[in-house]
Amino acid sequence: MEIRNVSLETVCGVTSTLPENHLPEVAFAGKSNVGKSSLINALMNRKSLARTSGQPGKTQTINFYNINGQIYLVDLPGYGYAKTARKERELWGEMIEHYLHTSEVLRAVFLLVDIRHAPSENDRQMFDWMKYMGFDPVVIATKLDKIKRSQMDRQMKVIREGLGADSETIIVPFSAQTKQGRETIWDFMDQVIENETENA
Repeated sequence: MEIRNVSLETVCGVTSTLPENHLPEVAFAGKSNVGKSSLINALMNRKSLARTSGQPGKTQTINFYNINGQIYLVDLPGYGYAKTARKERELWGEMIEHYLHTSEVLRAVFLLVDIRHAPSENDRQMFDWMKYMGFDPVVIATKLDKIKRSQMDRQMKVIREGLGADSETIIVPFSAQTKQGRETIWDFMDQVIENETENA
């Protein structure tokens, strides 16, 4: 897709009402230090659309990015950051669950995990929750450039087994540095737009 226009249209905090969007939505979830902002910037070919930070846990809101007036990319709060107060972490978890449960135009969900490590308990819970809500999450294994090429297959297997994912679950290795995996992710998003147009 040629990205002609992208804007941060809506920001929802804990007490905000979710917008009633009519365009299809695709949501991205992941731990607070998994590189979600870097992925969003890489997808959009922007350097600072989503704010990256040396401090994990900065995304404390649900951010809705309008792309070309065709689709919303929904950036969910990073979860599982230990230095965040427990009550706050629980509120963010409730925000994510509420969104996944109530959005009527959510068409696809992506779960980001760090390719260098086995999935955490939080990752597993999020994966299971997405499945429970009826989605087939696409797993994005971030920070591909941080491992040797020879390690990739092994780490992909570690992620699949750690999430308890079956062979049907798609796992996309991704690097925000080299942009590897970017086109694959866009293929999924383009398919959502195409399906929406056909069903309109």
